[in-house]
Amino acid sequence: VQLQASGGGLVQAGGSLRLSCAASGRTFSTYDMGWFRQAPGKEREFVAAVRWDGYSSYYADSVRGRFTISRDKAKNTVYLQMNSLKPEDTAVYYCAARTSYSGTYSTAGNYAYWGQGTLVTVSS
Repeated sequence: VQLQASGGGLVQAGGSLRLSCAASGRTFSTYDMGWFRQAPGKEREFVAAVRWDGYSSYYADSVRGRFTISRDKAKNTVYLQMNSLKPEDTAVYYCAARTSYSGTYSTAGNYAYWGQGTLVTVSS
């Protein structure tokens, strides 16, 4: 599986962005998908994940209620809608894929495939 993330940019606090992650390969629908982020000087952290069938999603406490993860199987794409952005959301955002039932969704090591990252900058 190859992943291509896009949609990052500069936005003011309170604004919105939608990230996209396009996946290649016919097995996209069988993979759980996740978003992680890494701010300068910090470790990579979990943001959100969606189960392979799209019926369950999971969020970090810091983004719950503001971010929404979704997937479009027809387009082999997963999205991260980010609303009410805060300066502390500034980071490089990475999409990731894993086979189902690979442990906890929030652990980066449970994801086998990673995109190249897209930078989100939120100004105050």
